[in-house]
Amino acid sequence: MLEPQTFYLPVRVITGIGCSDCLSEEVAKLNARKVLLVTDKGVREAGLTEEIEADLKKCCGELSVYDDVPPEPTVRDADKLGDAAREMKPDAIVGVGGGSVLDMAKGAGVLANNPGSIKDYFGTGLVKNPSVPTILLPTTAGTGSEVTPNAIFLDEEEKLKVGVVSPYNFARVAIVDAKLTLSAPPRLTAATGVDAFTHAVESYTSVRASIHSDLFAAESIRRIARSLRTVVANPGDLEARYDMALGSVYGGIALSMAGTGAVHALAYPLGGTYRIPHGVSNALLLPYVMEFNYLANLEKFCNVARLMGEPIEGLSLREGAWRAVEAIKALVEDVGIPTSLRDVGIDPSAAPELADAASQVTRLLANNPRRICRDEIQAIYERAM
Repeated sequence: MLEPQTFYLPVRVITGIGCSDCLSEEVAKLNARKVLLVTDKGVREAGLTEEIEADLKKCCGELSVYDDVPPEPTVRDADKLGDAAREMKPDAIVGVGGGSVLDMAKGAGVLANNPGSIKDYFGTGLVKNPSVPTILLPTTAGTGSEVTPNAIFLDEEEKLKVGVVSPYNFARVAIVDAKLTLSAPPRLTAATGVDAFTHAVESYTSVRASIHSDLFAAESIRRIARSLRTVVANPGDLEARYDMALGSVYGGIALSMAGTGAVHALAYPLGGTYRIPHGVSNALLLPYVMEFNYLANLEKFCNVARLMGEPIEGLSLREGAWRAVEAIKALVEDVGIPTSLRDVGIDPSAAPELADAASQVTRLLANNPRRICRDEIQAIYERAM
């Protein structure tokens, strides 16, 4: 008998080319007079918030812009923005940027209505008071943060990325406009795209996968596999950009239901210790973890190969599943992601320390389709060197 399964998607998602024009309408629906806009300097200098700021000034009484979000925000960064939010007491928070910006916007929403540091809420279900309503507009097709209950920050003391996971983190509205991703350079497009693909594959093969999450994960895999190479090679292809934007959203929805696994668990120490961007960390490790995982669910991995457009007719189930591993390796290589940890400056001698750290991320490791121990984690790092 199938166990009970939960399908929970409280975020209202608006997609389409140019749909960011509706932001002022959505802010008005919240009756928000004081709005905090969270972004970063790169997004702002690229001109992506120029019209947004003008529209927000027209529809609200007070607009404050915070653009000091770094690429990999720490607890200190989150607390700094949280203090600003507490002082302003906004009616709504708008986040415009990549995953780090969206996570910071969600963190600000939490801290505006809850005491202490963001670190006090690391874990699942620890936020007590509802957050300030957020409206999130992604400028990359990557993290899917606009539709997830997660906000990830670097704990510098532990040298590990840790998440605040709460239903209060869900955005009130996600506005996914592929036009906002056009200025992302090929390298960023590649890293964030493989990040989104990782969400989809890990969700699809996780032990918590369900008929609900599989719908979104499968469609995410299909769209990203067919369009990621295109947007890296031809950044102005708006149709492919839209495919990637939807793939990222669907991957985020899938991970909200089914969660991620060992790729993310092993990636967190890379970001925590070496400050390697999250998307690059996932992309580096994805082929090696999939090589370890594929035997645990041959049917699912064979389906991954099929969704990626691989010819698997006439192959055995095992051969088809291995084809998925090969296809994933090819995708990562084709979009120019580094293929070894040495390429990003990590010495092989670091493998034991990395394995020690990753083995502590038990929440994600328990979700992996194949049981994995510390020594196996170290072996994966060593293969990735």
